[in-house]
Amino acid sequence: MDFLRPATWEEALAAKAEHPAAVPLAGGTDVMVEINFDHRRPEYLLDLNRVEPLHQWEVGEETVRLGACVPYTRILEDLRAELPGLALASHTVASPQIRNRGGVGGNLGTASPAGDAHPALLAAGAEVEVESVRGSRLIPIDAFYTGVKRNALDPDELIKTVHIRKADGPQQFSKVGTRNAMVIAVCAFGLALHPETRTVRTGIGSAAPTPIRAEAAETFLDAVLEEEGCWESGEAVPPSAARRFAELCAAAARPIDDVRGTAAYRRHAIGVMARRQLGWVWEQYRDTRRTFEGAA
Repeated sequence: MDFLRPATWEEALAAKAEHPAAVPLAGGTDVMVEINFDHRRPEYLLDLNRVEPLHQWEVGEETVRLGACVPYTRILEDLRAELPGLALASHTVASPQIRNRGGVGGNLGTASPAGDAHPALLAAGAEVEVESVRGSRLIPIDAFYTGVKRNALDPDELIKTVHIRKADGPQQFSKVGTRNAMVIAVCAFGLALHPETRTVRTGIGSAAPTPIRAEAAETFLDAVLEEEGCWESGEAVPPSAARRFAELCAAAARPIDDVRGTAAYRRHAIGVMARRQLGWVWEQYRDTRRTFEGAA
């Protein structure tokens, strides 16, 4: 196994072009486990830890540009206001030691349906910037996951940056695990309100071959909030609509039975998390409206 250690982004792209099968290594929280258990023996490891731009982030007027190697600790400590859903997801990742090493780029590169960042990225509507010596492109998060632990990257491409719109409304994330910490999600759910466009977005993890959205549930809830005038009035979501939203979220899941949980349990848990999160984000939205109206 050869170890490639570029010092710049340009060197990293050149190394990936010369060795397309090289496995990127940043936090190493997934790759090293596979190597240690002899589940993977790549010919080349491409260490990205010296590539400084990957460890940086920038908060713009509308979006956050998040380097692929920014650790979860930085997200939950420094970007909680701009990316509340991703910050909540970051808080659930493993242990402090792993949160200090692992980052969103690793989750995206591995593309495991159980990755904690995926539901929050889907709910936020992120875009993934990838690059090779041939040029760069933006991949919408909805198109990034192509199969079980497969993504839309070409062999010579590396993940550079994740572009995420700053939250314009409340966001939530939760997951179910077999214990409280250091656990892979049995299933996970993320929800984001987007008042500027009067839409909601969801993200489901560990309950389908890939991370997915509950699009039928989103369309249903968008219509209810519009027809009931909830965005303007701030009135509570009708209980019947909240129940139906949860049912549609559960129906969107395509889980399997495995050692961590049954398919039936995963569907049930997705529905419970969807209903609870809808209550939480809508109450936050109503509080924000009341605060704004009181100040006016």
